Amino acid sequence: MAQNRYKAIVAGQTYTIIGQESKQHMDMVTALVNEQLEEILSLSPAITPEKAAMLLAINAISDQLKKQEALMKLEKQQHTLDGQAAHNLELENRIKKIEAIEAEAKEIMRKNGKENVPIRNHVEAQQIVNENRKREIQKRAANK
Repeated sequence: MAQNRYKAIVAGQTYTIIGQESKQHMDMVTALVNEQLEEILSLSPAITPEKAAMLLAINAISDQLKKQEALMKLEKQQHTLDGQAAHNLELENRIKKIEAIEAEAKEIMRKNGKENVPIRNHVEAQQIVNENRKREIQKRAANK
């Protein structure tokens, strides 16, 4: 990426900053640094500008660490949610397969004139489907 040169005025001093950030970004950074330095100096008038700058740096690093910890926590939550979503999708697919088997079993029962016979669960539905397939295979083998 292209390197940008930016002239920042912080606490009356001019600094040349080289980086990839836009001018708008650096303007916001410079304004925020000046604002926070003024706040530190107003709260502690006896402090030197160098010590105020050091306190600002310490505060900035502290804020950065807090943000990184929060980001790591969010990334962990996202990973957990991704895993739950994948599990939910797998369960939905299983339910669809069970529903398809149950529908096929009901259709088999209807064709055999037994639509009033209840199918109690998916295992029973699978047995009906399996038995029907077995009969179809046996018929095909007998017709050959």
